Amino acid sequence: MTTTWRKSSHSGTQAGSDCVEVGHLPEAIALRDSKDPHGPRLLITRDALRALVSDLKH
Repeated sequence: MTTTWRKSSHSGTQAGSDCVEVGHLPEAIALRDSKDPHGPRLLITRDALRALVSDLKH
């Protein structure tokens, strides 16, 4: 399945600005390492991602 990957605008475009990229799938959110775009992906539900982001903020 093809997805559009996005990353934070704060990550920049220069070398050394590696970050987590997010892709939206019908039933989940996919996460990958921007420096290894063909590497493994982590699939997570939207609810689990919301909980993770909330925990990271606090």
